[in-house]
Amino acid sequence: MPEAPKKVLERDSSSSSINLDVKNMEALQFIEDVTATPDEVQKRVLAEILSRNSNVEYLRRHGLSGHIDSEIFKKVAPVVTYEDLKPDIDRIANGDTSAILCSEPISEFLTSSGTSGGERKLMPTIEEEMERRSLLYSLLMPVMNQFVPGLNKGKGMYFLFIKSEARTPGGLVARPVLTSYYKSSHFKGRPHDPYTNYTSPDETILCPDPYQSMYSQLLCGLYQNTEVLRVGAVFASGFIRAIKFLENHWHPLCNDIRTGTLDPKITDPSVRQAIRKVLQEPNPKLADLIEAECSKESWRGIINRLWPNTKYIDVIVTGTMSQYIPTLDFYSNGLPLVCTMYASSECYFGLNLNPLSEPSEVSYTLIPTMCYYEFLPVNRKNGFTEKLVSIKEKAKNQDLVDLVDVELGKEYELVVTTYAGLYRYCVGDILRVAGFKNKAPQFKFICRKNVVLSIDSDKTDEVELQNAVKIAANHLLSFDASLAEYTSHADTSTIPGHYVLYWEISVSGETLVPPSVFEDCCLTVEESLNSVYRQGRVHDKSIGPLEIKIVESGTFDKLMDYAISNGASINQYKTPRCVKYAPIVELLSSRVVANYSSPKCPKWVPGRKQWCSQN
Repeated sequence: MPEAPKKVLERDSSSSSINLDVKNMEALQFIEDVTATPDEVQKRVLAEILSRNSNVEYLRRHGLSGHIDSEIFKKVAPVVTYEDLKPDIDRIANGDTSAILCSEPISEFLTSSGTSGGERKLMPTIEEEMERRSLLYSLLMPVMNQFVPGLNKGKGMYFLFIKSEARTPGGLVARPVLTSYYKSSHFKGRPHDPYTNYTSPDETILCPDPYQSMYSQLLCGLYQNTEVLRVGAVFASGFIRAIKFLENHWHPLCNDIRTGTLDPKITDPSVRQAIRKVLQEPNPKLADLIEAECSKESWRGIINRLWPNTKYIDVIVTGTMSQYIPTLDFYSNGLPLVCTMYASSECYFGLNLNPLSEPSEVSYTLIPTMCYYEFLPVNRKNGFTEKLVSIKEKAKNQDLVDLVDVELGKEYELVVTTYAGLYRYCVGDILRVAGFKNKAPQFKFICRKNVVLSIDSDKTDEVELQNAVKIAANHLLSFDASLAEYTSHADTSTIPGHYVLYWEISVSGETLVPPSVFEDCCLTVEESLNSVYRQGRVHDKSIGPLEIKIVESGTFDKLMDYAISNGASINQYKTPRCVKYAPIVELLSSRVVANYSSPKCPKWVPGRKQWCSQN
């Protein structure tokens, strides 16, 4: 199997020994090697996974009985979803340390943004997976350097944050994958590298208080503004939230820079100490510049004005994040938007080898050493309007396709077998083959299966939305009213964005429904949504209050008329449960007669309900 770049495997702490040209060349050669022979690499990966885990309970249960032959594995191992694995995962979470899924000890759980029963999914991981994630990170800047040279001459202003974590009843940590990485020695103890030279001290990233973390990272980024060559966050929504934070707090930030002091609201001792090393002296001239720019009526191009040497914005703008592209273009005067990598809590997958491509053209090359990939062919009709067939139903009727056998232009659902104990696991992402790097396919991310609403890391599917709306609509019954029809929209024109529900009400009596009842409906919907959504509302402040807009009677008939006039079949028409197309949103908005928002945040606590009840 091709060797990973040595700087990943040999964590040399001597900054003087780093030769960027050699390091870049090693990384690019690694990509060339693994994409030249992906079939061979994939066979070795699967053989290695099965050899290591041949006697785990899960594989024996499904009849593998110590066999490591790939054909036998494909014949007897089922294609599974999270619900199939949940009993085994619950056993591990509750303290069972036997080799259930993996021969290596499960080191922690990575909490997914996808949910099961309203709670985050728990993805088992092992210590060595951190090396694979670090490998993928090490490939990003050598690729980027081909397109934007000289990035080692300055700094990156990235808004990075940790999120809450919990412990399972068995004592394992459960936290998001990025929180796990930022808290690891791989991040905190990383050797000096000009490509990972950030304006934010580690202490500001690792601060658990979202306000203090955001404030201190912005302060450091502003103070070092001329050194910044690239800016970014994980998601586009997170970066826009940082700009909005700046819009609301530039006065105290300017004061800190002007006086060389730190706002008393920043109370974390480690953060204050780290910032003192950055703000070594007052800079009134810089404070005047920031004040002048932030005082202007328009914030168009604010990124270019405050960080004049910025070459691109590094954020995810594929999938549902594409809704933020116009806002990013406004703030940056159209700076390139770069999507560098494709990853999930289950596994890190690949990277974008043409990072300056337009967001609509972004494709990712899956690195064959990360895991074993399979693909289930998907046939979608009419874009996103038709439900995707159950993966289990499809898997019974056709074979999955290997990485090297996918066809250009066709769409597939990603299925992975990982070193950490997931076997033929459905990730839930729909990908389209967009091209090839040597013999390795490149995929365009199309959508997350069945997701209808998303603002940040939240993912709300149609069934969950339907159940939440059904519960909330019960508030109307005592007023002789009922919900006749509804749809939804992810409104990102506000910062943060928020869910909007369009409701058409049927009234059989003369009693008016009080505004407070509709506000209760808003809150009930939010209380009924999953923990990822509620964390975004309560703790992360990444999602705004849910809004219900009451529309005129007959609005959904107008919506059907519009669809039919544009070619939809009257016999097959179903009300869309989520709308994105601008003319449809405009039609609905033009018929709004009243609107209401949640009066307060829904309930949310870190960890899981059942864990909290046991403590």
